[in-house]
Amino acid sequence: MRDWMAEARQVHADAVVLDMHADTPQRFVDEGWAFTEKDLRGGHLSLPTALTGGLDGEFFAAWVEPHEWAGQYAERTRALIDGVHAQASVGAMRVCVTAQEVLDAKAAGQFAALIGIEGGHSIEGRLELLEEFYARGVRYMTLTWSNTNEWADSSGDVARHGGLTELGGDVVRTMNRLGMIVDVSHVSDATFWDVMKVAEGPVIASHSSARALTKAPRNLTDEMMRAIAESGGIVGINFFPAFIDEGWRAAWNALKPERIQRHKDVAQAFRERGEAIPFHISDGVDREFTAKIGRAPFRSLINHFLHALEIVGSEHVGIGTDFDGIPEPPEGIDSAADLPKVTAALLEARVSAEEMKKILGGNLLRVMDATGR
Repeated sequence: MRDWMAEARQVHADAVVLDMHADTPQRFVDEGWAFTEKDLRGGHLSLPTALTGGLDGEFFAAWVEPHEWAGQYAERTRALIDGVHAQASVGAMRVCVTAQEVLDAKAAGQFAALIGIEGGHSIEGRLELLEEFYARGVRYMTLTWSNTNEWADSSGDVARHGGLTELGGDVVRTMNRLGMIVDVSHVSDATFWDVMKVAEGPVIASHSSARALTKAPRNLTDEMMRAIAESGGIVGINFFPAFIDEGWRAAWNALKPERIQRHKDVAQAFRERGEAIPFHISDGVDREFTAKIGRAPFRSLINHFLHALEIVGSEHVGIGTDFDGIPEPPEGIDSAADLPKVTAALLEARVSAEEMKKILGGNLLRVMDATGR
């Protein structure tokens, strides 16, 4: 009987393994938590878990909660970016801006820290902020989060623009000029198709799964996946149960009124003090409600990988865990240490080792090479 886990660990050792999206920077800034700590303190990603799971690098997302940080988007973005650089300063990891630097970090035994921005509201409608953030090491931007911003509609909000505005087109063109990867996770369908008309070179969805399997508006249709593949880009499969399991999504949505009230109750003390609500506080509320539903099946996650592979092939699929930005991954995935389980399941499903090396990180290195300046 084949030992799929042993084979998976060998594939990880031979590959450059990169996750396309984690929200860990807010932990650095708000919780004073160090990436090198052994105690995850409720998180999903740390240097020890990355080493155990054979994860060589991470795109750390600078995500600014749009309501809590209204009027301070750029300032908060700077703080999150600085938080990644501060973690790298201790030497266990290095900030990388090119594919070659990622390879050099792995060769030196260092974790590769890559930086993305999640939500175009971070640039406050100012193209010069793209230049600044690029200079600080940002190499992708997710055009929207769950909020519609000044120049692009989100899948999680009311559409105000009918897609991408003229300024939005300028944002995409500026990103292309700089060498910053365009990320369409979270955008509305109309925004997606407008982006595909404007963008040059590879477009990614850093953390989105398949709408054919789970009907979340955040997920991609097969047609969208094909368009991303035609651009030379990547679909990074998200691990959040509401995006990978239709039954779990329905249960989560049914609890929405109760969740909203609980969030309001928890927020009251912070509101009275005029303080932003830290993510780990609101995340704690969501964890209370995920516990009521239970874990999503591990197989649901694997099915999304297999569906994407069927639609666009191994050259255009990646990993976009959304670690530290979701309350609970599916069963069997407690942290980055468990990533070889995904590889083992895909190997057992007859995805080859060479195909896995592309999925695990080779595709992202290719896109970075194609986009970088």
